[in-house]
Amino acid sequence: MQKKIEDNIDKIPILNWVIRLVKKIKIPGLLGMSLYDVVEMYIIGIVKGALTSRAGGIAFSFFMALFPFLLFILTLIPFVPIEGFQKDFLFMIEQLLPPNTAESVDGVIKDIINNRYGGLLSFGFIASIFLMTNGVNAILGGFEYSYHVKEMRSIMRQYFISMGMAIILACILVLTVAVSVYFEIGILNLKYNGWLDDDVFWIEKGQFLFFVLLVFISVSFLYKYGTKQVKHNSFFTPGSILTTLLTILMFKLFAIYVEKFATYNELYGSIGTLLVLMLFVWLNSIILLLGFELNASISRLKRSHSK
Repeated sequence: MQKKIEDNIDKIPILNWVIRLVKKIKIPGLLGMSLYDVVEMYIIGIVKGALTSRAGGIAFSFFMALFPFLLFILTLIPFVPIEGFQKDFLFMIEQLLPPNTAESVDGVIKDIINNRYGGLLSFGFIASIFLMTNGVNAILGGFEYSYHVKEMRSIMRQYFISMGMAIILACILVLTVAVSVYFEIGILNLKYNGWLDDDVFWIEKGQFLFFVLLVFISVSFLYKYGTKQVKHNSFFTPGSILTTLLTILMFKLFAIYVEKFATYNELYGSIGTLLVLMLFVWLNSIILLLGFELNASISRLKRSHSK
């Protein structure tokens, strides 16, 4: 932090005590750096990194890639030998969407299901791969334009990495749904054998746990391989933990906002659903960047202290 700002803060009675306390808190594994160093670098990255503008770019590209991504997944569903997989997949998609938008999106999903475009070798399926790659590429581009990131990949290398990551993320979603299906079957078997009384409670808790794991693993994967410069030895990072917690909190608060306060449908009619969905994607993009900025701040501090 600039010396002038620190001098001004030092004149504020309570705040200067808090700053001195935070400077004394050393974070393990960060080469003796204090919590103050991390927070300072984190705030600088947010203020100077044009966070909301980057989130807007990610939100637009991700929104455009949303339905091609669903097309890719739904084309793979017939090759998944699990009974009830499609039903559980659609249920998880509804859980991931904000309130009052699932019904509108459901019509688009059913249209995709009824028009399979000929399977894996069809033009629609191949086009969906490139379109959903654009969404992941926008996320990685948002990472690279961080204030703390100086090294960037070439355009072609970035695009092919985005394609591979998009396919892997799709596989993570399919695997999560598959495990969720087997979990439900296991819970129902336990109830049938008389070992459980309330299967609904355990199924709901299990679905919430799988949702949290899906978010955490997907975010950790994006943070670990998203940029050339910001990499961590561990797959699980402070940024991925922060993003997961903020995502869960945002889901809860956004649901309350849409159900109690939002009046998009009254103002704009049926297009209000798209506005709610776009706002939802934009908020998630901001949260995704907030977690990455934390990792980037820690990575930059480590580089500066190791020189």
